[in-house]
Amino acid sequence: MARIGVITFPGSLDDRDAQRAVRYAGAEPVALWHGDHDLKDVDAIVLPGGFSYGDYLRPGAIASLSPIMTDVVAAANRGVPVLGICNGFQMLVESHLLPGGLIRNAHQQFIRRDQRLIVENADTAWTHQFAAGEEIVIPLKNGDGGFIADDETLKRLEGEGLVAFRYAGVNPNGSLNDIAGLTNERGNVVGLMPHPEHAVEAGFGPDTPSAMSSGTDGLRCFTSAVEAIVARV
Repeated sequence: MARIGVITFPGSLDDRDAQRAVRYAGAEPVALWHGDHDLKDVDAIVLPGGFSYGDYLRPGAIASLSPIMTDVVAAANRGVPVLGICNGFQMLVESHLLPGGLIRNAHQQFIRRDQRLIVENADTAWTHQFAAGEEIVIPLKNGDGGFIADDETLKRLEGEGLVAFRYAGVNPNGSLNDIAGLTNERGNVVGLMPHPEHAVEAGFGPDTPSAMSSGTDGLRCFTSAVEAIVARV
């Protein structure tokens, strides 16, 4: 069985939700601790949402210097799949595993909504069970989700197909180019602001045309990783 680690940082809120999503995807969730130098030989890693270290300095900045992040960066560079969700996306940017930056929402307010997304890159370890151009809906909740980058970086992201997800219908936080998530060139590292772990079980996800709270689009992020892990073995 695939083993996917979920790291808990001081201020993590969605680590248990991420563990549950891993379990629903058919893998074994492995609890990891920010202060350790031990990834417990997991096959993939999730950096969960929350407010690590109270978002002091910059969201994800202090967490990116946690002992375990040295091991996460090394694992990512070896090709281990790594997913950063919301605060975890901020950590990936602060660790330079993904480019750009994430700043306060354009309207200066925390936002919570079921968010439409377009899957832009369906060739990563975390997205290959989607179709490129597919529209999905997963929950969004953040106060510092505005993606920024200089013009050269934006051109590279767009030109090399490194935008993983893009906001559809409405840009909730002022992100440049409507960017909601990125991947690295290798396709093993993905970060996104919305929360796929909150859309994995019918009855507890976003509303759909067929029924209230029935959306499970987020589950495929995790089943994609499980399939990618099995294919590597």
